[in-house]
Amino acid sequence: MKVSFGKGTKEERLSRLKGELSTADAIVIGAGAGLSTSAGFTYSGERFDRYFFDFAQEYGIRDMYSGGFYPFPDDETRWAWWARHIYFNRYVDAPKPVYELLLQLVKDKDYFVITTNVDHLFQKAGFDKSRLFYTQGDYGLFQSVNPSLKKTYDNEEWVMKAMEAQGFIKDADNRFQIPDSGELKTRIPTELVPKCPDDDSKMTMNLRADNSFVEDEGWHRASAAYSEFIQRHENSHVLFLELGVGANTPVIIKYPFWRMTLENEKAVYACLNFGEAYCPEEIEDRSICIDDDIFLILNNDLT
Repeated sequence: MKVSFGKGTKEERLSRLKGELSTADAIVIGAGAGLSTSAGFTYSGERFDRYFFDFAQEYGIRDMYSGGFYPFPDDETRWAWWARHIYFNRYVDAPKPVYELLLQLVKDKDYFVITTNVDHLFQKAGFDKSRLFYTQGDYGLFQSVNPSLKKTYDNEEWVMKAMEAQGFIKDADNRFQIPDSGELKTRIPTELVPKCPDDDSKMTMNLRADNSFVEDEGWHRASAAYSEFIQRHENSHVLFLELGVGANTPVIIKYPFWRMTLENEKAVYACLNFGEAYCPEEIEDRSICIDDDIFLILNNDLT
């Protein structure tokens, strides 16, 4: 497949995108990890060094992503890691208002969101829950290792207890911070290791890693709503707005967006991505590719 990086100057592309946002009958937002990265939810660098310094020193872990696959010596250590990972990527606010800016652009439009992100930032920003499809899970949910239990379980209460058990303290805004001593524990008490409330089996994250991922009732409801939205607008003037989607899982958002744009002559494909903004040559004339930080685009160029 031959790809194109788009036609026209950046100013011309931004002008086209503004026009499409204004005139489209429907907007389908496809969001990947790059959108949350632009909001400040980075998995390496300063955030990792600040909140996972002790894990880095003890185990040589260098970023949050790889830490999720690390073979920790016991459940107490593994769940201490995950409590921090969940808290700082699910229960705190993003440093930059990327999702809020995006909502301002589409709130008065007929929109739907499909995302591989699991950090809940769309709902925290105020997006309509009924217009969201989280395909890969949610940091805020556990599932049992028992394959017969097709349920998910809210983990917020557990996360807060596990954070306290590691020595984090709450500030005046009720947010966990590192104590002045700088001392934290990399293990939680055995009694805090999460167990399934239905059968006392071990728990795991509700994140798609293999075929054991639980697609619960909420997942199927969102999937059906997304399919219905796509079908309802299959011959409409649709803007497929892809934000921060990389090459890790292109079959979920990128490839379907390309295919649906090709099949619908009224559709337009827009790709906003820092370093990875491109499209197939077949839809070049109906594509808008902008290679830049999404926060800067939303905050400076589209407002």
